[in-house]
Amino acid sequence: MESYLEWVRRFCLSLPHVTEKVRWEHNLCFCIGERMFCIGNLEPAEPGRIAFKCTQEKFAELVEVEGLIPAPYAARNHWVSVRDMNALRRAELEELIHHSYRLVLERLPKKTQVALASAKPFGKHPKRKWAATRRK
Repeated sequence: MESYLEWVRRFCLSLPHVTEKVRWEHNLCFCIGERMFCIGNLEPAEPGRIAFKCTQEKFAELVEVEGLIPAPYAARNHWVSVRDMNALRRAELEELIHHSYRLVLERLPKKTQVALASAKPFGKHPKRKWAATRRK
């Protein structure tokens, strides 16, 4: 059975021009134009599973849902952290992550947006070794 992080990773990497990198020892960050739009927690003992950016209105709505909280250190920028992966359906989470991607893409400098628009999407991604960085 596929873990939440595996499907989040697969979904994020299916979006054009997305890169991933491990930051802060145990966070798998998905970026567009070097700016994060989704973070997956590699540390299974930690309560937050994934975090993503949203609008101010959506933020106010989502933090009222049991299992979702304002993301630590990023709530002032309207990031939500999913503590319980059963709080929302998978399709809803994918839609929220995709919206986060679009929000971040739209806020990139115009020069970066033009460069991304004219570049070829990455296509197949090489196998990444993020799982090797997980603490057991």
